[in-house]
Amino acid sequence: MPAKASAGKKLVIVESPAKSRSIAKYLGDDFMVDASAGHIRDLPQPSDLPAEMKKGPFGKFAVNPEEGFEPYYVVSDSKKKKVTELKRALKEARELYLATDADREGEAIAWHLLEVLEPKVPVYRMTFTEITREGITRALDNVRQIDQDLVDAQETRRILDRLYGYEISPVLWRKIGRGLSAGRVQSVATRLVVERERERMAFVPASYWDLSGTFTTDAAESFTAKLTAVDGARIASGSDFDDRGQLKSTRKASEVTVLDRESAESLASGLTQARFAVDSLEEKPYSRRPSPAFTTSTLQQEASRRLRFSSRVTMQVAQRLYENGYITYMRTDSVTLSTEAITAARGQATELYGPESIPESPRFYATKNESAQEAHEAIRPAGDHFRTPGQVAGELSQEEFRLYELIWKRTIASQMADAKGFTASVRLTGEASDGRRATFGASGTVITFPGFLSAYEEVAETSGEGDESAKKGREDSKRLPKLEQGDALTGEDVEAKGHETTPPARYTEASIVAELEKREIGRPSTYAPTISTIVDRGYVTKRGSALVPSWTAFSVIRLLEEHFGRYVDYDFTARMEEDLDRIARGEVEREAWLQAFYFGADDGAQGLRDVVDTLGEIDARAINSMEIVEGVTLRVGRYGPYLERPNPEGGEGSDPLRANLPEDLAPDELTSEKAEELFAQAQLSGRVLGTDPETGREIVAKDGRFGPYVTEVIEEMTEEEVQAHLDAQPTEYYKNGNPKPKKKPKQPKPRTGSLLQSMSLETVTVDEALKLLSLPRVVGTGVDGEEITAQNGRYGPYLKMGTDSRSLESEEQLFTITEEEARAIYAQPKQRGRRAAAAPLAEFGADPTSEKPVVVKDGRFGPYVTDGDINVTVPRGTSVESLTKERAFELLAEKRAKAPAPKKTSAPKKAPAPKGGGKSSGSTASGSKSSTAAKKSPAKKSTTKSSGSRTTTSSGA
Repeated sequence: MPAKASAGKKLVIVESPAKSRSIAKYLGDDFMVDASAGHIRDLPQPSDLPAEMKKGPFGKFAVNPEEGFEPYYVVSDSKKKKVTELKRALKEARELYLATDADREGEAIAWHLLEVLEPKVPVYRMTFTEITREGITRALDNVRQIDQDLVDAQETRRILDRLYGYEISPVLWRKIGRGLSAGRVQSVATRLVVERERERMAFVPASYWDLSGTFTTDAAESFTAKLTAVDGARIASGSDFDDRGQLKSTRKASEVTVLDRESAESLASGLTQARFAVDSLEEKPYSRRPSPAFTTSTLQQEASRRLRFSSRVTMQVAQRLYENGYITYMRTDSVTLSTEAITAARGQATELYGPESIPESPRFYATKNESAQEAHEAIRPAGDHFRTPGQVAGELSQEEFRLYELIWKRTIASQMADAKGFTASVRLTGEASDGRRATFGASGTVITFPGFLSAYEEVAETSGEGDESAKKGREDSKRLPKLEQGDALTGEDVEAKGHETTPPARYTEASIVAELEKREIGRPSTYAPTISTIVDRGYVTKRGSALVPSWTAFSVIRLLEEHFGRYVDYDFTARMEEDLDRIARGEVEREAWLQAFYFGADDGAQGLRDVVDTLGEIDARAINSMEIVEGVTLRVGRYGPYLERPNPEGGEGSDPLRANLPEDLAPDELTSEKAEELFAQAQLSGRVLGTDPETGREIVAKDGRFGPYVTEVIEEMTEEEVQAHLDAQPTEYYKNGNPKPKKKPKQPKPRTGSLLQSMSLETVTVDEALKLLSLPRVVGTGVDGEEITAQNGRYGPYLKMGTDSRSLESEEQLFTITEEEARAIYAQPKQRGRRAAAAPLAEFGADPTSEKPVVVKDGRFGPYVTDGDINVTVPRGTSVESLTKERAFELLAEKRAKAPAPKKTSAPKKAPAPKGGGKSSGSTASGSKSSTAAKKSPAKKSTTKSSGSRTTTSSGA
C-alpha cells in the first residue's frame, strides 16, 4: 500500500516499489513516494476493444491510421487499483514529481501518468541516473517539463511495432504455422542467426598440415615454435582458405605452400635432432589501453563471457542494483563518466594500486555511435565515492555481487594507466635430412607494467565451437628465453599436425548483441528482450552458449526475405532507428514519418500497407521446403521438420519416402550421409515384429520424433461392431421426452515402449518388444504394503512407490530386480531428510552459481527445473527433450535474479462502515473497462507502454 498522503506534501512517482523505497531515504518528510509499478496503460489487443470500435478505424491495430495514427489506450485491469491509489494521493499533494526512468520509455510512462491522473497541481519531470543522496539532490535541483519529443519517439516506436507485427505476423500464421511472429528487431536478429547457419551449411573444410617443435638453447632453456616457411615459401594456415575449401584468390601458389600429411611427416622426421640457428630476433614495445566503462550492450557481452549470464538475467540483476542504489542507470549507450565519477575512480585506483597506476590526466571516452542516446552516463558504481566489492558483499546476493564487482572493476580500470611491456619475435631455420630448409617462428608478450590489468582484464569471445582466438592468446603470452642472432638451437619433439578449417562460429548472446550494436540496429533497452523473444518463439535454441536456428526460423526468414525483403534489410532497420532518434531530437514529425512508413513516401517508396495488399499468392509448400542434397527435400510440417524424397520403387503418384528429424540435430549437421542414415532408419519404421499371444494384436517397431519405440496395432471397430455397441446401450431420455444420443465406443489407447539403449529398430525382436510393453512391471510391495513398480522413463529406468521414485543402475534391472532388492533401495536414507526425489526427467550436473545438482522433475503442474532450493517451471512450448543444460541453468538464474516476492500478511479486519459511507475508493465495478483514446493536446501525440512490470515493448517482438 502507498504511504498515506499528508496535506501539502510533494508526491513523487517512480516506476518500481523497490526504487520508491530507495529514494524515500534521501527525501525529507515533505515528500511522499509511490510507484506506478511499470506501465499503467497500453494499446489493447484489437479483440479487447469495445464492440462499437471493433468495426471502426481502430479495429485492426487499436490505432487509427486514417487520423494521424491516433492510438487508443486502455488502463489494464491490473493497474486500475494502482491508478485509483495514485489519484487519491495526488488529491492531497501540492506538487507532483514524475520520476520515472531517464530514457524514452520512462518519459512515455511519465506522460501516460500525466494524461491519466490529470493533476491540478504543478507538475515537474525529475530524472536521475543514480539513487544516492547526491544523485537525488542534483535531480531536485534540475527538474524540467516532460520532453514531448522523447515521448513522440517512444510512441512512434510502439505504433511502428504494432503496425509491423500485426500486418506481417498473420502472413506467417497462414503460410508456416500459428503462434509465430514478426518484429522489427526480432526478425532481423533471427535473420542474422539463420544466415550464419547457412554459411556453416555451405562451408567446405580444407585440410592442411604444419609442424611444431621444442627448441633448446646451449644453456638448456627451451621453448616451442611453429613452422612458418619451407624453402622460403610461407606455410598455409587456416586464414589462407576460403569457405569453399580453396586457397583464396589473393594467395599465389608460389608464395604459399600447402603441406599434406606425407610431406609434413617426412619433414618432421628429417628435422629430428637437427641443428637450428636464430635468423632474426625482434622486440617491439607493447601498450594496451583500457576499455571505457560499460554501456548496456558491453555489459551484456562481458556478463555473458565472464559470468555466463544471459542478457535477460544481466538486465534483471542490473535493475535491482540500480533500484537499490548500487549502480547508475543500466540502459545507456554512453561511455562518458561524470566529473565526480572520474574523480572517484582515479582516487580509488590510487588508493588500491598506487599513484603510478593512473595517468597524469583523466581519461575521456567518446561514444562511437553518433545516435547514442538514453541516459547521459556509462554504467558505474553509484555515488561520488565508490564502494568496493568487499564493502557491499554482505548486502548483495551472489548474482548481484558478481555483476557489481564486474562493473566496479571495469569503471576503475577505465581511468587507470596503459599496460606496458614488449613483444619479442624470433625466427630460426634448420635443414632437414632431405635438404629442405624449414623456418620456425615464435613470439611472446611480456608485461612489465600491468597498469589497468591490475584491476581488469577482458575475456576473449568464444562460442566453444573450435574458436582459435583463446588458444592464440595463450600462445602469445608465453615468454621466450634470452636469445641472440646466430645462436645455435637443437630441435626436439618435432611433430607434424593436421588441421581442418572450421566454419564461422555461431552467434552467442554476447556476439549477436555486439553485431546488432555494430549495425546500429536496436537500442540498449531492446537487446535482452529481443534475444528472449527469438528463443521463446522457438526460432533459436541454445547449444552451449551458441545460438542455433530451428528449421521453422529458416522458413520464416525465407518468406520475409522473398516477400518483405525491405523489412528485414539490415540497413533499412538501422535507418528506422536513426529516424526514431531524429524524432526524439525534434527534427522529424511523428505523424509524417508514420504516414510514409505505412502508406508510402512522396519519393515513391512503397508503404507497408501496399506491400501486404499486393503480396499475391505465396506457395506455402515452397516456403517450407529446402533441398538439402540432390533429390532430398526438408519440409517444415505441422508436427515438425522431416525429410522427403521420391520413392524409387513406387510408380507414378506413389507416396514419397519420409524420415523424421531428431530434435537435437542442428541444421549444419544434416549432411547427405546423415540424411541417408535417417532414411535407412525410417525404412525400418513400421516393421512388423510379430503378434502378442495374449491379445492377438500385431506388434510393430516405429521411428518417432523422440526416438525409436514399439507399439501394438489396435484395429478400428467396424461399422457393424460400433452399431452393435450402440444397440447394447440402454436408451436414455431428456426431460422433454426426446432420446439422448448414444455414445460411441472409445478407441483403446495402444501400449507403447521406448527402445532401450542396447536395442535398435533393425534388431529388436517381438519378445523384447513384449517385455517393453509389459512395463511398468509390478515388482512387489514395500514394507507398508504400497505397490512398487519398475518403469522406463525418458531418461532412464527407475522404481516407483506411490510418489517416491528411485533410479535404477541399469536397464536390465527393469526386468530382473526383485521385491527384496527394491525394498533395500527404499530402505536407504532419504536426501536432506525429505522424501526421496522422483526419478528425474533429466540431469544437468552442478549449477555454476549454487554448485548444486540441477535436474528436471515432473511436478503437479508439469515438469520443472530445480537445484534443490529454487524451482522454475519449464516454459510452455519447450519440451523436456529439447531442454539443454545451459537453458536449465539460465532458467534458474532468471528465477534467482527476480526480487523475492513480498510476504503476504493477513489483512486487518474491516471496521464497520460508517453510515452513509460508500465503497472503498480502491474498488472498481466488476468487468468495467477504464480506457481512453489518446488526448489531442497542442503538443504532439506520444507513445505507450505495456502494463505490469517494466517490460520493454520496443524490441519489435
